[in-house]
Amino acid sequence: MIFNELPLTDLFLIKPRIFEDDRGFFYESFHQGKFQINGIDINIVQQNHSGSKKNILRGLHYQIKNSQGKLVRVLKGEVFDVAVDLRKSSPTFGCWEGINLSDENKNELWIPPGFAHGFYVLSNWVEVEYSTTDFYDPQSERTIIWNDPELNIKWPIPDGEKPILSDKDSQGKLFKDAEIYE
Repeated sequence: MIFNELPLTDLFLIKPRIFEDDRGFFYESFHQGKFQINGIDINIVQQNHSGSKKNILRGLHYQIKNSQGKLVRVLKGEVFDVAVDLRKSSPTFGCWEGINLSDENKNELWIPPGFAHGFYVLSNWVEVEYSTTDFYDPQSERTIIWNDPELNIKWPIPDGEKPILSDKDSQGKLFKDAEIYE
């Protein structure tokens, strides 16, 4: 596994070492010791798997209490995955990073606690798996609107198209009004 720290503090793109032959492939998708060696102390407590159609946009989600770190990977298809730093004490507070994750590149994104997360589906169908460091708590879940003008996320949405949103996601708060982490 190769751990590449991205411009946002504590955010990592993880590239697995893939072993391929005529039978198929194998790779480690998680190794706690290798994460610890790279300064990521992670304890996975929940694993989630979602499926979505093309043009679905999910997010930007976070939990204000029981903040979750997320290890995100795509099992089938492709997404543009976004993380937004909501830690007021961070030098990258209010900044975002977008990464293409796919079943082809097999990359993973480590999103530490204190970030909002969302993704836009680029393929006809996608299956996303994410492991979390804390349990889902619907009472503390928050949503920032995907097209917040201050964040100005450059989603790869084709001209003339609109993303498909859930009711919850279409009613997200503006970044300036969102609860954040100290």
